[in-house]
Amino acid sequence: MAENSRFSLPLTWIITEGMAGTENQCLGVADALGVTPLVLRVSLKQPWKLLSPYLGFERATSFAPPLCGPWPDLLIASGRKSISASRYIKKASRGKTFTVQIQDPRHSLKDFDLVAVPAHDPARGENVLVTQATPNRITSARLSQAMRDFSEILTRVSSPRVAVLVGGSTKTHRFTQEEANSLASLLSPLVHQGVGLMITTSRRTGRENEESLRQHLSTPNGYFWNGGDTNPYLGFLAFADFILVTGDSTSMISDAATTGKPVYVLPMAGLSKRQAGLIENLKKAGIVRDFTGMLEDWTYPRLHDSERIADEIRRKSGLFPN
Repeated sequence: MAENSRFSLPLTWIITEGMAGTENQCLGVADALGVTPLVLRVSLKQPWKLLSPYLGFERATSFAPPLCGPWPDLLIASGRKSISASRYIKKASRGKTFTVQIQDPRHSLKDFDLVAVPAHDPARGENVLVTQATPNRITSARLSQAMRDFSEILTRVSSPRVAVLVGGSTKTHRFTQEEANSLASLLSPLVHQGVGLMITTSRRTGRENEESLRQHLSTPNGYFWNGGDTNPYLGFLAFADFILVTGDSTSMISDAATTGKPVYVLPMAGLSKRQAGLIENLKKAGIVRDFTGMLEDWTYPRLHDSERIADEIRRKSGLFPN
């Protein structure tokens, strides 16, 4: 175990495929535990890549880079390719590594010590913790720091301040120019009302779609991130009075719901069953609403999914002092 001035903290690894969304979920849990993890982004070699996670018989060289000890006390993993890695490390460490899988692995649950899934995922069992949404790194301390970091640019935005978080194309759906124009039309009345829009897009939005949104929604009393300066995403969440998120991004919706601020979901075609399930569950909990053009204030208990998972790890693993 790694040494700390007061007590020993468990040596912790995070393993993902390198996707920012899943890695962020694992980091949120590590933050809540107070550990500094080694982050490994792995890929699989053939035939494991083709047949993962069903082939089995993993060895160190099944992975790129190869996985070698000394093995961690705690492994937090997420993503399909991480399943084989988690299983291999559990075996190689002779069961000493406490393995945590974030999101439904759609695989035998007995291969993990703890599986944490949002309510819209189907996995259930004795070693399954069900959260409302997905874990993330949003905390009061981070939001307070973001207010200080971005005060110079965001205090100039008119009130009420509305964060607009735009995703885009997914594996199952292409975000079209027509949809971008419809989104711009839905948000344009807020511009005419003098609302301060703080807008950020993603790589999935597409350049033409982003330019269309910028043309219709950029105003002197708002802020449209140019993609080149430091990303003000946390600043947007910190300064926002309201948060609007496109329905394709479960991670951004979960981030927004962790602030405790009113969260509206912007329409996006082609949502998967999991994306639609998350939104529907959060609607039933009174956390999010569909955006129809009007801004209304409401309150709800902010989500603490990262902390809930961290608490369950402390309880089950025996790796943390009482």
